[in-house]
Amino acid sequence: MKQILCIKWGTFYGPQYVNILYSMVARNITGPFKLYCFTDNADGIRPEVTCHPLPELGCEIPPGTKGKWRKTALWGSELFGVTGTVLFVDLDSIIVGNIDDYFTYGSPEDVITARNWVKPQQRLGQTSVFRFKIGSHPYMLENLRADPGGISKKYQFEQHYVTHGIRGGIKFWPSEWTRHFRVHCLPVWPLRMFIAPKLPKKARIITFPGGPNPSDIIVGRWSPDDVHRSPWGHISHVWELRKIPGVKWTRELKRYVRPAPWISQHWRED
Repeated sequence: MKQILCIKWGTFYGPQYVNILYSMVARNITGPFKLYCFTDNADGIRPEVTCHPLPELGCEIPPGTKGKWRKTALWGSELFGVTGTVLFVDLDSIIVGNIDDYFTYGSPEDVITARNWVKPQQRLGQTSVFRFKIGSHPYMLENLRADPGGISKKYQFEQHYVTHGIRGGIKFWPSEWTRHFRVHCLPVWPLRMFIAPKLPKKARIITFPGGPNPSDIIVGRWSPDDVHRSPWGHISHVWELRKIPGVKWTRELKRYVRPAPWISQHWRED
């Protein structure tokens, strides 16, 4: 049986993200599968999903540290009775094609991740989508617990720690399988003001590290506290932001996305 993991903590991602992930997996997989969600609140999650409490990280990451270090708890020696090879998928990912090959590519012992497409020359892993065998690398969590301040300071991001910390190294999925929304789908500025994001050919999973999120792109906004504006309305809005001290208005100018119909097509619950 194919096994998929996700993590939901806090309130940023509601249960609909888990439910939509389940539906996307079901539409794009062959044979039986199981989705496990590790969460601090299982309310509203559909019954087909097996929920477990969040695994204990067992240490305090210094305040202000970048990255999602909570994920490192997955590397423990056991995970609430879940065993074998599993595929982890971030909740804000969109599955757009068949994912069977994610379970058979390489060796079952391999740790396989997406590439960090923002820095492709550095051969960094991106843990929005990665496969591993539960309990095979407990030293990853043990080392972090022994020196959380030093490890997090050295690597900055959890995915950098995975890239450099896994003994024997990580491997990457074929490049066309897992694509980064801002790098591969979103037109460069200023074309994004007038052209909707595209779905890359041969893509199977689209990831959204650093945003925007699927629920916002559907309505043509960059973040939940934003609203959809016309291109000229956006320029006018940013022009007003220039008057506010400390606002990085050039960054805000580029934060524009048009609604993409293919996202509504794939990011939905059945």
